[in-house]
Amino acid sequence: MSNAPARGMSLSAILLTALLLLLVGAGAAVWALGRYPQAAQFVGVAKPADAVPVTAPRAITPPAAAPGASVVSALPATEARVATLEERLARVENATARAEGSAGRADALLVAFAARRAIDRGVALGYLEPLLSERFGATNPKAVATIVTASRRPVRLDQLTADFAVLAPRLKAAPESASLWQNLRREMGNLVSIRRADQPSQRPVATYERASARLTAGQVDQALAEAMRLPGIGAAPRWVADARSYIAAHRALDEIESAALLSR
Repeated sequence: MSNAPARGMSLSAILLTALLLLLVGAGAAVWALGRYPQAAQFVGVAKPADAVPVTAPRAITPPAAAPGASVVSALPATEARVATLEERLARVENATARAEGSAGRADALLVAFAARRAIDRGVALGYLEPLLSERFGATNPKAVATIVTASRRPVRLDQLTADFAVLAPRLKAAPESASLWQNLRREMGNLVSIRRADQPSQRPVATYERASARLTAGQVDQALAEAMRLPGIGAAPRWVADARSYIAAHRALDEIESAALLSR
């Protein structure tokens, strides 16, 4: 019976001794880990000294735009595009206007030249008459009326020249109504003529020759002026009327040709 208590005491002693050893070992381990950091790092209870914590990069966000800033910044670019478009449109309109003006000017010149050709040939205007009225009736009504009237009774240059040659004897002679004294004075004046060297001769023959030369050159207005000095011009009223009609028609033609050149 004495052996049972002895075994119980020895077991308690063993447990107490083991507990003390554990406490001593734990204390020694804590002291060693605190004393030696490398040991703590080895067992994983501390982080390496050179380890740098890795953090996720932060996204950089631009500052928030003020309300309406995008609209304001877009205005200059929009205005520039609008100005460019307006400039291109103006160039197109100018080019179109020039093209239309050139076409209108060409049409007007064509009508004017065709009318002159008809007058020179001594033929009726025909279809050109309404075209003349349409093109030049509003701006040059008198010229159009003169051309239309002349075309209905055409006078050609060769006709004027031929008629003037036929009238030569009558144009150079004194009018039949002249008195004997007037005829005598004219004949005496033809014998002796005193004039300045730079003035043309007033003798009928010389005057007629100058008028004829003007006609041949197409200078009908100057030929008429010379013919009006002839003593027998009173016997040629029809020729004078034809010459004046020819002059008026060609002056009217010059007028509408000038208007055609200046038209738009």
